[in-house]
Amino acid sequence: MSEEENTAGRAQPSRKLGRIEQAAILLMTLGEEDAAQILKHMGPKEVQRVGMAMSQLQDVPKNDVNYVVGEFFEAVGGQTGLGVGADDYIRSVLTNALGEEKAGSLIDRILIGGNTTGLDTLKWMEPRAVADIIRYEHPQIQAIVVSYLDPDQSAEILASLDDKVRLDVMMRVASLESIQPQALQELNNILEKQFSGGAGGQASRIGGIQRAADIMNYMDRSIEGQLMDSVKDMDPDLGSEIEDLMFVFDNLKDVDDRGIQALLREVSSDVLVVALKGAEDEVKEKIFKNMSKRAGELLKDDLEAKGPVKVSEVEAAQKEIITVARRMAESGDIVLGGSGEEML
Repeated sequence: MSEEENTAGRAQPSRKLGRIEQAAILLMTLGEEDAAQILKHMGPKEVQRVGMAMSQLQDVPKNDVNYVVGEFFEAVGGQTGLGVGADDYIRSVLTNALGEEKAGSLIDRILIGGNTTGLDTLKWMEPRAVADIIRYEHPQIQAIVVSYLDPDQSAEILASLDDKVRLDVMMRVASLESIQPQALQELNNILEKQFSGGAGGQASRIGGIQRAADIMNYMDRSIEGQLMDSVKDMDPDLGSEIEDLMFVFDNLKDVDDRGIQALLREVSSDVLVVALKGAEDEVKEKIFKNMSKRAGELLKDDLEAKGPVKVSEVEAAQKEIITVARRMAESGDIVLGGSGEEML
């Protein structure tokens, strides 16, 4: 048996492949028409991430393709799409093909039959454009929109608002725990008149202190620092709670070994190398400790061989890993800890 195969006879990848990269490889093997049918049902962030991963694929080794396809077929090989159990089959196929994060909204649209709502339409827009749309709305409406959208998009939207408005909205986001489905539907209807979207589903639980912390994590450091000071001036306890829930890359040193090992299985080696260029030594050692000796040595070699990297690139790679970590924490796969230290 060759080194390219494990004891079960399955091809092994040439390097560690993250979920997004696996999804990109699988979509590339499907052909343009089939891949397009999947992509057109995805949300904006899903399309952006998978599309970027697809554009970066070059000279993919045959073993990598075989591995991804093999993983896919093993996951769904014992299931059937006929008759009873079709929903489970669809969930399994899409989740294994795209990963939980990317397949989630697509599964909902297929199985629940929901269409893009007015609020969902905002996810496809540039943050500045969304800021212009909600700029003169009541702060509570602004807080609902900001809570509903992805944290990175919301952070850019808030950055486009005036300081006083930004503070008011963030305080409302932190205190917003739920919203009546009827009220959310009314907001959808207003937006749909502008965008000609379909009738939407419902989402009654949005906002909260954790959401505020997530948004703060994506803000430019100067804006985040100023906003956090303002929040603390108005409500010291709330400011401390938000700060405690903020999670940055260097906080990975506080994650247990099992959590780090699970996280490393979801992150590509290329992203990890860039992220570690700006990490504390303690974080690097935590990573090396939870890799095999050979993998650790290869990673150290890659770090040494990697030339200078822009701070923005390091931050982008770290944020990508943090996003994966948060998603895994939400699903209960790992437990995050730490405080709101600044990223390098």
